[in-house]
This record gives sequence, C-alpha cells and structure tokens, in this order.
Amino acid sequence: MSRVKVERDPREDRLRERIEAVRARSEKATSWRSATQYLSRLINDTGHVPVKARLSREDLTFLAGARDEVIAFADLAVRLIELHRPQDAGGITSDLDRPIRRCRACMWRWPCPTFRTVDETFTP
Repeated sequence: MSRVKVERDPREDRLRERIEAVRARSEKATSWRSATQYLSRLINDTGHVPVKARLSREDLTFLAGARDEVIAFADLAVRLIELHRPQDAGGITSDLDRPIRRCRACMWRWPCPTFRTVDETFTP
C-alpha cells in the first residue's frame, strides 16, 4: 500500500496562522462582558463613558486590531453564506411544497455543513 503525500497549500497555512493568532490574542485579553452593564449606566451627555481602566499588554494588543478583525470575520461569514445557498436539486419528489435542495457551492443536501457551521457559530 503506497501513501500519497499531499502537499499543504501555503495560503491555507498562512490563513490558519492568522486565525489562530486572532484567537490567541482574544483569549489572552480580559473580557468586558460583566462590566458593560455597569459602564452603560455611566454614559454622559456627550455619549462617552469617563472611565479609568487598568489594561494589560494583552488587552491593548487585542484592542488594537479587534475592530478590523471582527469586520474581517463578519465579511467572511457573509461571503460564506452567499456562496453556500440552496438551489433546487432537480430531482423527483413526492412533496411539491418541499423540493429536495442542495448547496449551490458544495452540492451537499441543504443545509450543507458549511452553512450549518456558520449558523451555529453566529446563533446565540
């Protein structure tokens, strides 16, 4: 039995490294979730919250790129759901109100694994 060595795409490696770096920075940064309810009550007339906060180096590293990274991930999710949309599979069905559908990108039965993963990730 011979083994075929599959070469990895350097673009995949680069993308995986970038995503893992975002994840690592996010995990190291402090979550502000519990503080947001308190801080939202401190909004002044100009719409700002005058707060003195202690931020770690990891917090600052995360905050420096968080906005752009979240936008990039949102764009990615939108592109994925635009690519992975249902289409009529064209088969014969006994239920005319619910025809068999397949994903137009990967041809899996609808909803495809990609769409389900994005949906699970972004559904609270």
